[in-house]
Amino acid sequence: MPLVDDAPHSDITYRIIGAALAVHHKIGPGHKERVYQHMLTDEMVARGLCVEPERAVEIVVDEKVYGLLYLDHLVNESVVVECKALSHLLTKEEIAQVITYLAATGLPVGLLLNFGRRRLEFKRILRPKKLDDWQQYIAPYVWRPKS
Repeated sequence: MPLVDDAPHSDITYRIIGAALAVHHKIGPGHKERVYQHMLTDEMVARGLCVEPERAVEIVVDEKVYGLLYLDHLVNESVVVECKALSHLLTKEEIAQVITYLAATGLPVGLLLNFGRRRLEFKRILRPKKLDDWQQYIAPYVWRPKS
């Protein structure tokens, strides 16, 4: 998927992708997701980005918490970043996870990074206007408190 210059926060997403490419170049595929997350945090900070790793986001409606999500990274309070270390290509399930985060945060753009392949795989994901087509994929990513 080519990157579009007029997409929201394209300057930030370019810098994040550059940081991810640097991490992948340093250690390649085959490591646990957590290793890539920590290294990416350090690399983004070194590039002057404001990074919040493992940011918790509550899903609140009418002052009641209905769920809790954990973002791998929130960058510059504007871009959600989700890291994976999968040997297979990214699927709709992984994309739906980022869409869930975008819906919960109200942010317009997220990056999905897969460090588990020979080449870094990345997707820039824009928040869809309608979630109808994604409902079946979204449900597993929302933590719900016990009744």
